[in-house]
Amino acid sequence: MDIDAWVWWLIGAVGLGIPLVLTAMPEFGMFAVGAVAAAVVAALGGGIVAQVLVFVVVSVALIAVVRPIAARHRAGRPGEATGIDALKGRQAVVLERVDANGGRIKLAGEVWSARALDADQSFEPGFQVDVVDIDGATAVVM
Repeated sequence: MDIDAWVWWLIGAVGLGIPLVLTAMPEFGMFAVGAVAAAVVAALGGGIVAQVLVFVVVSVALIAVVRPIAARHRAGRPGEATGIDALKGRQAVVLERVDANGGRIKLAGEVWSARALDADQSFEPGFQVDVVDIDGATAVVM
């Protein structure tokens, strides 16, 4: 059984795609694209030297061009706070008196149980408070 060179290059591309999916390392994807380019050269009748040269040139070009752009994009974007971290530092409105023993606030459109950070503080309904922490399902405010 004689398998054409372009089939081997496609098998190599799939083989390089597997670690890309498993490790999320984009370099494997760039090598896989280089293997697909070499498969095209092989299908068009290019010799082994041309195939390897295209594989190397495409792979290196992708790594040289795409990796720095991706690194800049990743570094330029500050981490977005989600979940509990997104609620810290936000303002809320007191619905029911809040003191060290508890109370209710409206935070991000939802009603939350709350308690004052300082045991001596209390906040009356309508007062604006700052959320400093989330303790379980209770917002700690000041």
